[in-house]
Amino acid sequence: MKIYKLKKNFKGFKKGTQFYLIAESEFIGIKEFVLRTKDLAIRISINEQELLHNFILFRE
Repeated sequence: MKIYKLKKNFKGFKKGTQFYLIAESEFIGIKEFVLRTKDLAIRISINEQELLHNFILFRE
């Protein structure tokens, strides 16, 4: 499972917070990603631009 890490503070989460990539989907060229915090308590849905701008791949 892919794990992403925040590059900087984002939507109330602190830099360095780790997220699991739960799902990714594409509809008419728009990609959407669903991430969950490492403790699985919080789920966020973001687009591809937000993923590329705010997250780095930590582990695959």
